[in-house]
Amino acid sequence: MARVALVTCRPGPEVTVDRDLPVLVRELRAAGAEADAVYWDDTDVDWAGYDLAVIRSTWDYSWRAAEFTAWAERCGRATRLANPADVVRWNTDKRYLGDLAAAGVPTVPTGYIAPGDPTDLPGDHEYVIKPTSGAGARFAARYAPGEHDIAVRQLARMHAEGFTAMVQPYVKDIDVSGERAVQFFGGRLLHASRKGAVLAPGTPYDEKKVAHPGLEPWTPTPAELATAERALAAVPGGAELLYARVDLVDGADGEPCVMELELVEPNLFLDLHTGSLPVVVDAILTAAR
Repeated sequence: MARVALVTCRPGPEVTVDRDLPVLVRELRAAGAEADAVYWDDTDVDWAGYDLAVIRSTWDYSWRAAEFTAWAERCGRATRLANPADVVRWNTDKRYLGDLAAAGVPTVPTGYIAPGDPTDLPGDHEYVIKPTSGAGARFAARYAPGEHDIAVRQLARMHAEGFTAMVQPYVKDIDVSGERAVQFFGGRLLHASRKGAVLAPGTPYDEKKVAHPGLEPWTPTPAELATAERALAAVPGGAELLYARVDLVDGADGEPCVMELELVEPNLFLDLHTGSLPVVVDAILTAAR
């Protein structure tokens, strides 16, 4: 009997409920596995007692990144971890977008402002500030050129908490065509979804946002699939991925480009794509064996 740990985090005011988790536990058990939902920071867990640990909803990792990546490395030494610890470390810092761009993958242009750096911000177009380690639009905001002083205050707050900021032009087509999430599991396309724009003008960076507004099923275009596959091909250690989500928007040229690459704990949206559940369960069991 395969023993599988589905790794999550403790409930909290900033943590979204993982609706996929109880469904996955139930279906894995029904398929004959011994499946448990466990907290990643539970020091009493014997990770070596599992055949596979699958990171599912560790949605507090972004403000505990060093602690989380250290755990991933320990867990990866004790058992098989999906995704692997080296991929986790690379993907928890969104400076990976620079690696993708260097590999020729279309990405949203991104600059970085670390603590102590000059606060050079755009003066002629809308832009977005968010942390290089972040999830669920936490500490993310959209600014017009005339809002420089507010943006600087956000940078000061982020830097005081140890975050490096990333600055991107606001991709205006997201207001029309939305953001598409193309998901892969077990080495093949699982499903895709589309959502509306998350960041509204004037919404404070520290206000909680709806992370997936207007989420709906989506059929990816050939261009979207090609861009997603190019992104995954550029991931160091990408051959070992059990799951991946590629978030795409339309760039200034109208072609899809990568907004983010979710290789740590992407929401699978199984309540929206119920037909994908058997595929996910089978892929997890195959990996556990």
